[in-house]
Amino acid sequence: MQLIAGGSGLVPLMAMIRARAAGPDPGIAPFRLLYSVREPGALLYAGELGERATDGTGLESAYACTRRAPEGHERPPGQVDAALVRAVTWPPESMPLTFVCGPTGFVESAAGLLVAACYDPALIRTERFGPTGGSQ
Repeated sequence: MQLIAGGSGLVPLMAMIRARAAGPDPGIAPFRLLYSVREPGALLYAGELGERATDGTGLESAYACTRRAPEGHERPPGQVDAALVRAVTWPPESMPLTFVCGPTGFVESAAGLLVAACYDPALIRTERFGPTGGSQ
C-alpha cells in the first residue's frame, strides 16, 4: 500500500495507518508514506509517525518540505517530483494500491507523476479538497 499526502491530506490516510496497525497482523502488507508539507513545523502526527516507523508494523515514511527543510535534510525544499516518487515509492511493477490525498493541485500533480512513471491508473485512488479550477 502506498500513501501520498499533501498537508492536511494526511488526516484520512492516518486513519488507514491506524486501522492497519490495530489489525491482527499489521505487518502483513507494508505501507509506504510520502508526506509533503511546507516546513517541518507543519508536520501533522510527527510523533506518532516516528513511533510507527519503528514499532514493527511495516510503515516507511519519507518527507518532502516545499518551503523550508529541516537542518541536514537529505533533500532541499521543493515540490514532489518524478525523482522523489521513484526514490521513495514502491516500484510500479509491484502494482501497489496507491492513495493520494491533499489539495487539488497537489493531488493532480502527484497522480500525474505516478501515471507518467507507469503506475496502473486503476490502482490510484485520489481524494482532494479545495478549488478545482472550474467556475465557482
